[in-house]
Amino acid sequence: MSIRINDLTVTFQNRMKKNKVTAIDHASLEIPGGIYGLLGENGAGKTTLMRVLTTVLTPSGGEVSLDRIPYREENFEKIQRKIGYLPQEIDLYPGLTLQECLEYMGDLSGIPKKECRKRIRYYLEKTSLTEHRNKKMRQLSGGMKRRAGLIQALLGEPEFLIVDEPTTGLDPEERIRIRNLLVDFSEERTVLFSTHVVEDLAAVCSQLAVMKRGKFLYSGSMKEMIHKAVGHVWTCTLEDESEVRALERNYCVSSKQTSAEGVHLRLISRKRADERWTPSEPTLEDAYIWISNET
Repeated sequence: MSIRINDLTVTFQNRMKKNKVTAIDHASLEIPGGIYGLLGENGAGKTTLMRVLTTVLTPSGGEVSLDRIPYREENFEKIQRKIGYLPQEIDLYPGLTLQECLEYMGDLSGIPKKECRKRIRYYLEKTSLTEHRNKKMRQLSGGMKRRAGLIQALLGEPEFLIVDEPTTGLDPEERIRIRNLLVDFSEERTVLFSTHVVEDLAAVCSQLAVMKRGKFLYSGSMKEMIHKAVGHVWTCTLEDESEVRALERNYCVSSKQTSAEGVHLRLISRKRADERWTPSEPTLEDAYIWISNET
């Protein structure tokens, strides 16, 4: 399974200002099999891209294909059968129980009832929702609804699964459980994992793209992305609060901790500006900040 995006452009009409807004700007990308990360701040264009990939939104220009099937209206039904989607906001039939809701979603997808119930049992267990299956959807917490939304996206066992911020509202244990589920599901499939939480991608994928203002700033391996930040990450400890404030005004400070020795700072900078700065090995988060601010 391979998804190719070539020179993709999406524009919207701004009715208030009576001008056009470019949400995706001549972007090109190839998404391979396995889990592929899509990292970017809110408003970067990630959700717009996913709406294109799910055939919800028609682009203004460029080409997209899934397994060499072009994204054209006559192919949409065929493409949709290959896709599962967890959107950022989801509201699934509040008057139905969780079990009823999932069975109904499975029926809409054409899954045989016996097989559908088998899959529902499996995914309820994997997401720790088994004991909540008879609760009405409106009675579920936000995190439970998020997990229920993921189950509906997984039920059809799609070849291409698209998940938008799947760990939002989940506690640490739930996040780990969902990440592990996605890793298992991605065997012989493609999962596009979109998030602004760097930690989630560091835990599950080796390939990713960074998106900002509708463009891809980087696409490739996580290892190579981290390497790009080598020599640009520093740490220092300061006692003078005025010096700390000056650094925060002039440099990108990625972390700040206070102890008895002073304030420990982690900075992202092209070069060392003070002899008290010590070089530090970059993390994925450091690399993301470096790429996002240098481009």
